[in-house]
Amino acid sequence: MTSATGGGPLPLADPDDRHDRRDWEAAAAAVLRKARRLGPDDPDAAVWDALTTTTADGIRVSPLGTADDVADLPPTGVPGEFPFTRGRFAARPDGWDVRSHVGGLDAVAANREALLDLENGVTSLWIHVGGPLAADDLPRALDGVLLDLAPVVLEAPDDPVGAARALVELLDARGTTPAPGTGLGGDPVSATLRRGEPDLGGGSALDPEAAAGDVTALAEIAHGRGLLALTVDATVVHDAGGTDAQELGYALALGTHYLRVLVDGGLDVDDALALLEFRLAATDEQLTTIAKLRAARRTWARVAQLSGASPQASAQRQHAVTSRAMTSTRDPWVNMLRGTVAAFSAGVAGVDALTVLPFDAPAGRPEALGRRTARNTSALLLAESHVGVVADPAGGSYAVEALTDATARAAWAELDRTDAAGGVLAALADGSLAQRVRDAAARRDVEVAHRRRPLTGLSEFPDADETPLQREPDPSAPPVRRWGAAFERLRETPATSPVLLATMGPVAAHTARATFAQNLFAAGGVPVRVVGATAGVDDLVAAWSGERVVCLCGSDAAYADWGAAAAAALREAGATRVVLAGRPGPRTLDPSLVDDAAAVGDDAVAFLTRTREALS
Repeated sequence: MTSATGGGPLPLADPDDRHDRRDWEAAAAAVLRKARRLGPDDPDAAVWDALTTTTADGIRVSPLGTADDVADLPPTGVPGEFPFTRGRFAARPDGWDVRSHVGGLDAVAANREALLDLENGVTSLWIHVGGPLAADDLPRALDGVLLDLAPVVLEAPDDPVGAARALVELLDARGTTPAPGTGLGGDPVSATLRRGEPDLGGGSALDPEAAAGDVTALAEIAHGRGLLALTVDATVVHDAGGTDAQELGYALALGTHYLRVLVDGGLDVDDALALLEFRLAATDEQLTTIAKLRAARRTWARVAQLSGASPQASAQRQHAVTSRAMTSTRDPWVNMLRGTVAAFSAGVAGVDALTVLPFDAPAGRPEALGRRTARNTSALLLAESHVGVVADPAGGSYAVEALTDATARAAWAELDRTDAAGGVLAALADGSLAQRVRDAAARRDVEVAHRRRPLTGLSEFPDADETPLQREPDPSAPPVRRWGAAFERLRETPATSPVLLATMGPVAAHTARATFAQNLFAAGGVPVRVVGATAGVDDLVAAWSGERVVCLCGSDAAYADWGAAAAAALREAGATRVVLAGRPGPRTLDPSLVDDAAAVGDDAVAFLTRTREALS
């Protein structure tokens, strides 16, 4: 590259490093001191702890990757080679398989949706058989679908063998060789867990013999026909609130169980591996999703290696689905953004197939706009952003490689815990696996309630005047423990009585805390009435019009100066509950003078619940 004036090459980087680790620490520490996240006496090196985040699996993620982070890691190989951390293929000229989900519809409607999707960029179909769509309806549902070009993957939780036979009969009737990737989608264990609440409590209802019988029957149908027989659906753990490591640990344990059943039934281990596909969730937590999917391939390759498989047979076939748990029924338009980030992450991670769920799926059966934006998400990423062109673009990143290794080790530790219980069926039957997932979900609930894990449009920046989307029920939708369920429950029935925001002083003095309080109450479905600029206690009392709950909003100086008088006067006027926006204390307002308070980092769900009780 040359300069615009023709003065020779323009250097884009300094050939010598002029700054070291201490320089970065000093620069970062200066910023954190301005933000009051470091004290004036804290050493510059404290920035590492201040900026380090921790995943739900307890993995510490450094703010800045360094060569030291990967110095002792095992080699990741190259794309297309064992252990397949970097992808199943050396190159992906067409990117990933764009797979749409068709469920909860009768044969005519399912056919209409399937053809529309295939005509507009989708390359494979994930068909839910059950409810309105019976196995015998598959010929009508797939009428006009070129099964030699478009793979079809079934999901038939109630009768996987019957649905599999119906698909094979259709292929035979047409004389069609199925497109590569066509699958029967059997997973009797996960299907049992999907019944009822999303807490894996169905483990006690598992029938090992029946499950093994279905697995064997599906393998017999698929083997020799170029079909996949089983889909290890680990999203059941994710949807129940599990962590990335718990989801991967379940995938490894269940995949190993199915592998044993297949090999015990007479299949060679390589042939058995060729019948498996794995379904995993992709979330809007970009780096952790990339690391999880890379770690999934690495750990499964190790399972296959220990089982005596050949290196090439050890590659995990992955189907990623954008997370149901991360989405919200409130401000569902944000789900488009979540789905886009999740899809990008899955594509960068090198998945074989990707399903972007429609943004309106949490409200019920998706409509045309939701399905269109879902399929166009992959189209944009592939055709315009060219995300699928480069194999493993995150490979070599210090942060990604370190996180991949840590996630793989955490997943293997989860597999060890499951094995210690006697295997996946035993761990489900005795409730030990479900309890670990419930514990993880409870920890996440605490983070969400305290808004340390913010959910845009739900716990943060809510639309107080939102009209919820109305959708028909979707009988194919699985039970899900959504991350923001506590806030969604608060918003289901809005409070009818408002809270008076007793703003103290001019707008510039109270706007920060008034905005904080207004957003907080909106997140709980509580309307507010804002007083506006005031000069003293008399203005607040004059503005009060019978509200039972009032919230003082002002600066620390205003609280200390006339907060006590304001609280007393509003009580005397008739308010039954006085709360404070901010933290009471010796420099603001005596805690005994208010009934409650809310500040950054507090349990917002608990505060909102108490407030709503006072309003009722």
